[in-house]
Amino acid sequence: MATDFKNSQNVPERLVIATRESQLALWQAEHIRDRLLALYPGMQVELLGMTTQGDQILDSPLSKVGGKGLFVKELEQAMSEGRAHLAVHSLKDVPMDLPEGFMLAAITEREDPRDAFVSNRYAALAEMPPGARVGTSSLRRQAQLRVHHPDLEVDTLRGNVNTRLRKLDEGQYDAIILAAAGLKRLGFGERIKAEIDPEDSLPAVGQGALGIETLASRPDIAALLAPLNDTISAARVYAERAMSRVLQGGCQAPIGGYAIERRGKLFLRGFVSDLEGIRFYRAEAEGAIDAPEALGHEVAEALIRQGADRLMADLLGRLGA
Repeated sequence: MATDFKNSQNVPERLVIATRESQLALWQAEHIRDRLLALYPGMQVELLGMTTQGDQILDSPLSKVGGKGLFVKELEQAMSEGRAHLAVHSLKDVPMDLPEGFMLAAITEREDPRDAFVSNRYAALAEMPPGARVGTSSLRRQAQLRVHHPDLEVDTLRGNVNTRLRKLDEGQYDAIILAAAGLKRLGFGERIKAEIDPEDSLPAVGQGALGIETLASRPDIAALLAPLNDTISAARVYAERAMSRVLQGGCQAPIGGYAIERRGKLFLRGFVSDLEGIRFYRAEAEGAIDAPEALGHEVAEALIRQGADRLMADLLGRLGA
């Protein structure tokens, strides 16, 4: 049985959270710090800010420079070396397979998982004229834009939230697409002109959810974090991640997955596409909420039967993966 830290004398005196130093990452780490301090008032919680490879490489798409792992490797090294006890991640940035020796100890209650339409000129994607320029960092968003809005010009946009908003305000883009959760967490909710319905832009796997990672060899830390885990949010995310794991998805392919709780069960929708949005496969299924990974496997297998495995092989070959 897990240790009940809240009512025991086993609360450690000090915890260190490894975090990226972007504004959004620091907000997320501070949010978890504050929740831990509320649970364990006598404990000291510190942040260890770090710059990852993903933060340093801003002039190339993630799919070409190493993928999601670029945002977490240094944080995991800090935990391995004993400089930090845990790391806080936006789960859409976390690879589907964690390195050996690490675990996700908690997934907190999910924020709005939808994509957000941000523009100084238009109120919605449907209002944009042919040839209008839309910026996004995500292959997933790019593919869905090409399917649902083929007349728009879609371009890659990298950088943190502030950088992307600045590029929009400078007129480099007519609109940009960002995660609604990040905008709201940073106080930019008023910049959102419209939240995009998942029917039009299926979210990224884990989008809007925070995951807390720690060493698998530290069950004491995992027990300390257990009260932060939201059971329903965790089930939704585990279903999505299982689907993506079977498809070997990451930043190299346009993949979306979105699970919701419905009438006591989990309902999962997923898609995989080529970069142009021409070969575009969709699948959905419903399953038991206490077996999320089985549901993820079911949807992934339905996509594979349509040809997703061949599509993924083609994509990885084109990207040299």
